[in-house]
Amino acid sequence: MYGRHVPRLWTETIETHRREVRDAIVETAGQLAISRGLLSVTMSQIGEETGIGRATLYKYFPDVESILAVWHERRVASHLAQLAGIAEGSQSSGTRLRSVLVRYAQICQERRRHGGDELAAALHRTETVAELRRQLLDLIARLIADSAASGSVRDDVPPSELASFTIHALDAAGDLTSQAAQTRLVDHLVWKALATPSERPSRG
Repeated sequence: MYGRHVPRLWTETIETHRREVRDAIVETAGQLAISRGLLSVTMSQIGEETGIGRATLYKYFPDVESILAVWHERRVASHLAQLAGIAEGSQSSGTRLRSVLVRYAQICQERRRHGGDELAAALHRTETVAELRRQLLDLIARLIADSAASGSVRDDVPPSELASFTIHALDAAGDLTSQAAQTRLVDHLVWKALATPSERPSRG
């Protein structure tokens, strides 16, 4: 018996072990969803791949859906961190904005290829994912505002509206099959829509 106070080292070891087990469960479920399809993942499969008994699995998660929800949230957070890193670069605001848009288009294609859209639809949008989406909108809106201030993009439309348009337009990148198609989407549709009126071709 340890009495009223459990030694700190013991507590930290147990917490580390639990975190590692949880991470193994989440990552394994995600890889199974990618390789075999979302609907085919079962608790038994996860247990077999991780070597964790089903009774232990259920101590961490009530079902497969809850595991995949955590996996999906982690992927979205990782993508947002990548975009934030690009946005904080040392290049001009316009260059950073375009780089963020290109990377987001790539992410959309990767997500579609790995069944991310199916996953998001099946799991519904959690509050965590919704908050990350809001952060993405804010990130792009800030870049647009900075670029507008420097004259790189238009300033006659609120940055928040342009950010919303941009994200929805780039979501279509998931249907594109090549890097060239992604570049055309960014350069010939999105970037031209963001360009200052004097830089856009006239309709006359």
